[in-house]
Amino acid sequence: MPRGRQGSRSDFHMQIHAKQGRRVRGEARSSASSPRGSSSSCFRLSMAASSLRPPLVVVLGATGTGKSRLALQLALRLGGELLSADSMQVYKGLDIITNKASPQEQQLCRHHMLSFVDPLVSNYTIVDFRNKAATIIEDIFAARKIPIVVGGTNYYIESLLWKVLIDTEEKSPGSAVDRKTELEKLSGQELHQRLSHVDPEMASKLHPHDKRKVARSLQIFEETGIPHSELLRQQHEEEGGGPLGGPLKYPNPCIFWLHAEQAVLEERLEQRVEAMLQAGLLEELRSFHWRHNQQKVAENRQDYQHGIFQSIGFKEFHQFLLTEGQCPEEESQQLLEKGIEALKIVTKRYARRQNKWVRNRFLRRPGPNVPPVYGLDVSDLSKWEEKVLEPAVGIVESFLQGRTPAAEPIKVPRDPLEEDKRSCHPCEACQRVIIGDREWKAHLKSKSHHFHLKKLRQQSSASPKTSLDNGTKWTEEEEEAGIGTPELA
Repeated sequence: MPRGRQGSRSDFHMQIHAKQGRRVRGEARSSASSPRGSSSSCFRLSMAASSLRPPLVVVLGATGTGKSRLALQLALRLGGELLSADSMQVYKGLDIITNKASPQEQQLCRHHMLSFVDPLVSNYTIVDFRNKAATIIEDIFAARKIPIVVGGTNYYIESLLWKVLIDTEEKSPGSAVDRKTELEKLSGQELHQRLSHVDPEMASKLHPHDKRKVARSLQIFEETGIPHSELLRQQHEEEGGGPLGGPLKYPNPCIFWLHAEQAVLEERLEQRVEAMLQAGLLEELRSFHWRHNQQKVAENRQDYQHGIFQSIGFKEFHQFLLTEGQCPEEESQQLLEKGIEALKIVTKRYARRQNKWVRNRFLRRPGPNVPPVYGLDVSDLSKWEEKVLEPAVGIVESFLQGRTPAAEPIKVPRDPLEEDKRSCHPCEACQRVIIGDREWKAHLKSKSHHFHLKKLRQQSSASPKTSLDNGTKWTEEEEEAGIGTPELA
């Protein structure tokens, strides 16, 4: 059975102590004996050479790329503190499935934003996270240390990097989330119609089936009295702002993106799931289910869309946990194997989605407020020191000294004629709304569209008003889109 994450973390601790000896042990002791510990000698030398404020360091990457490993090594080498940007790690419990830093790692360096929200709380929001994390970052800066943000919830990281005008936090805790949940109970069409009345511009960019985003835009209008589209426009026009957010909160952030070849990463994720099982994943899920979810299931109130119950792995083992001990052993084993396979599949899918987010929201982000992102290839872990750790340390030290790093950031040229991803295309033939130019082009070529278009033509032929035999013809656009308004020849 592969060692995976838990085993590799133990090896990692041994490697740190073997390579760095007394220096790391001293850092671990100082970190444990005082609230913030003391800065490393390397960090003090760097700061002595410059009066610049240390940069905010951000470590991006898909699950399984080694973000936590690099972040911890940077903190030990350069004198920093870690801040988790993971929407599931804020909750108490499920330490294995949410992949929290081990107790040993937390002793080596101070970690923030871990295990402080009750697992039954379902209304903890990104605003709650941003406000608490921003205060911690300022405290770390005040201590002349480096805040290192690490995590896989990329929109949490965005909330820390860019200023936004929208802040719907209310005096009553959780009421904003409760209202959004209430709106989401309505049908997609009803929500979209409501949004069309108060904010037609935003409605034209959102699909009726995207209930969460439509409900969010409605909620913003209800709480501010200003259309969501207008707030976004103000944010765009603010100095340093862009289409996806306002100006940067912190000048010159240092951002790393850990990436690996897809086949290598997926094999690593397979091994990681096996390692989590060895580390006690099933026992953790059983215990959590009996303590927190059993009553909800009995009352048919289980909810895998909010709070910690969204964690990857919980709903995949739902049937196994629900029937364990109440069905034949063979059937239970089949449900267990099905859950394990589902966990592997959803983890790989999540990793691909994380990388897609980084490419679209960081590398291809439009506007003037886009910081450089430095890529680190983690495909070959045997070359970690050479390919990952040392280049990252060198880049951060360049920031500390006010120099331009020798390493080049990732450059992804953005085509000014690139398709609009949020344009709205209603297809009357298929009775559907397609969002995005690329998706619209794909839809026009689909078998489903041609089937409905053929059906529409047959109906038109049967009608004397729109008969194609009465000297009428379809325009090229109508021919593709299936719009039933023929043009006179």
